[in-house]
Amino acid sequence: MSELGGHLPPERGRTWGRTRDLGMGVRFAFTGGREGWGRVLLTAVGVGLGVALLLLTTAIPTALAARGDRTNARTTSMYAESQMPKADNTLIVAYVDTTFRAGDIRGRELEPEGVRAPLPPGVDKFPAVGEMVVSPALERLLKSGDGKLLRERLPDRIVGTIGDTGLVGPTELSFYRGADGLENRFSGGVAARIDRFGDPHPTSEGMDAVLILLTLVVFIVLLMPVGVFIATAVRFGGERRDRRLAALRLVGADSMMTRRIAAGEAFAGAAVGLAFGALFFLIGRQAAGYVELLDVSVFPSDLNPAPALAVLVGVVVPVAAVLVTLFALRGVVIEPLGVVRTARPPRRRLWWRLLMPLGGIAALSPMIGQGNDSGQFNDLLVIAGVSLLLTGVTALLPWVVEAAVARLGSGGVAWQLAVRRLQLSSGTAARMVNGIAVAVAGAIALQMFFSGVSGGYTTRSDQDVERAQMEVGVPDTVPLLPAARQLARTEGVQKVTVLSNGSVGEKAKAPDKYAEITIGDCAALREVGRLPSCRDGDVFTVRGVEYDKDTALLIKPGQKVWVSPSYTRTEKPAVAWTVPARLQQVDGRTDPSGSERGGVLATPGALPEAVVAQAAGRIFVALDPRVADARDLVRNTAARIDPLADAATYAATNRDKQFNSIRTGLFVGATCVLLLIGVSLLVSQLEQLRERRKLLSSLVAFGTRRRTLSLSVLWQTAIPVGLGLLLSSVVGLTLGVVLLKMTSTAVHVDWAAVLAMTGVGAGVVLLVTVLSLPPLLRMMRPDGLRTE
Repeated sequence: MSELGGHLPPERGRTWGRTRDLGMGVRFAFTGGREGWGRVLLTAVGVGLGVALLLLTTAIPTALAARGDRTNARTTSMYAESQMPKADNTLIVAYVDTTFRAGDIRGRELEPEGVRAPLPPGVDKFPAVGEMVVSPALERLLKSGDGKLLRERLPDRIVGTIGDTGLVGPTELSFYRGADGLENRFSGGVAARIDRFGDPHPTSEGMDAVLILLTLVVFIVLLMPVGVFIATAVRFGGERRDRRLAALRLVGADSMMTRRIAAGEAFAGAAVGLAFGALFFLIGRQAAGYVELLDVSVFPSDLNPAPALAVLVGVVVPVAAVLVTLFALRGVVIEPLGVVRTARPPRRRLWWRLLMPLGGIAALSPMIGQGNDSGQFNDLLVIAGVSLLLTGVTALLPWVVEAAVARLGSGGVAWQLAVRRLQLSSGTAARMVNGIAVAVAGAIALQMFFSGVSGGYTTRSDQDVERAQMEVGVPDTVPLLPAARQLARTEGVQKVTVLSNGSVGEKAKAPDKYAEITIGDCAALREVGRLPSCRDGDVFTVRGVEYDKDTALLIKPGQKVWVSPSYTRTEKPAVAWTVPARLQQVDGRTDPSGSERGGVLATPGALPEAVVAQAAGRIFVALDPRVADARDLVRNTAARIDPLADAATYAATNRDKQFNSIRTGLFVGATCVLLLIGVSLLVSQLEQLRERRKLLSSLVAFGTRRRTLSLSVLWQTAIPVGLGLLLSSVVGLTLGVVLLKMTSTAVHVDWAAVLAMTGVGAGVVLLVTVLSLPPLLRMMRPDGLRTE
């Protein structure tokens, strides 16, 4: 009955009172006039940027899965042991991939053999001979001025575009073109007959323990600054909020009520921030279709956050906003006559701040020396250890800033204004720098980690890029020497080396003993053998090749043998050859591709014309470094020689694909985080200036020069940034050393990279400071003294 009469039990009454206090804080956030709305908007923008990046991060797994599904759906197997028979539902597909400048272009030739031939994903109709279907990005490139050189290589008429289902990403360069006569091109693995697209048994190569550890650390390092920025954003306008709470104390509110009201205000700002974050995410999602970072692009439809992770973000952010606000108020005494924050606060204690980095090292230390040979690293310990070490930056930085600025001496007016401001509110200055400090610490650790383990995933190739920079392979049906002459006439080509290959046997068919034979002029043979002297008609044998067992038995002066212009010895008839009387034995050397040649080295004049004319082989091309588009000019010539000619570029090193993918993902994520850092710092700086608008206007009214005030603002930013970068360097180096020890990798510090990381962080802060100067000058006007 007492409840019906409007009286609540004490417990329910306390619950209702707490809820009412939170609701009052929410109302204050939206009904506080221009002042309240300004704080809510600043908080919402800061929180929204962080939420948007978190949502984009949660969408990465689905985007990668969608890219993988589309890749599998268009896969064709080119290496079947035997070709399936021609039928009404078969299609011949040939690889015609190419490269234009730094971009790879995926190309396929299609020859349908029946009305039920399978269409590639994203294609509605087969292109006829002389026609092609292209991706939208390739169509734009071909129609642009930059694509003129590529258009010479792909002159076919464009009759359609490939749909999204047939592309990995919106900026992928891809085409399908019509062809005929592909049935004669099955040899060499460049063409195959299929009856459907797609891999029925897709497999994903597992990552080793070090790569999994690397992936975990990348995610933690990229997400930690986001969390720090969100925690900073919910504390925007803290000083003015505390003065409003003091007014509430004057009308009867107790200290606990004011804290709950402050929590309600923070909850309101975080809730609006969630809405802003969803809006920013949708804008970024649409913009992703027009952006390519490090050759990676995604369709907007792929960026769908996992529902559970999206709900988690929606719950954690407001709760974190409330907890951060209550934590921030723990040392603030809000009284009816003011806020006891202007008095000198007690010195910050160091011991508990050191527990975080020390706890992180303790969590990681059991895995030191594990390497790749002791199973997987403990994911929970890795996450806890790395997170604690990076969080230690945010815990230690306020103490470092306070201890440093307390010892700063006298100087100019601008210096004194900056130092005094930092001495009064060192915590605010540290909070503004926390995000950049965490990001730089993580970047330094990752740079050390990547540099340390890259040697295990980067191998030196056998290709000699000093002797040749490209290799052109033409089908067996294309005469080799005329093709080489065309390449030699190409602009940007300095030298062309032709080496034909074949085999020598004791009989025309199915020989029991055979030796390798390499055919070329004297200059070409010097690429594979150390010849003392040479003229056309000479023959040499290579000594000391381990796998070559039959050359000494077969190649004797005057002996009759059979030369086949093909390694398979079945496609082209063998030709009789009598070994000349003059034989020289020489030492071999690897060719520009790194292959070792054995057997016989013969000049064209020593062999029957039929063998020389029919022999297939390789063409090595040395380029003129002064011609910028030399590689593409060679590719154009190769395409004119034969559409299936392969023009490959040599590289000095090869890098593991999984390691390269993680590295690319890091750079893409770091770019997004760097943008967030810049924008969030700008918002934070504007909030700090807005807090001090009346103070700045008062100083100008009393005659302080604007240049002095601008310089003081720069000092107020530079001092904590310098201290933050110094601390982040120490923590980053510590984390990098621990990670390298965990993977049993030698510790090496690349000081140039460390300086580069800190320089990037300092550059971002300097840019933000410069961008904040125009608003600063506007706030120094006399109307800044106006109050409501």
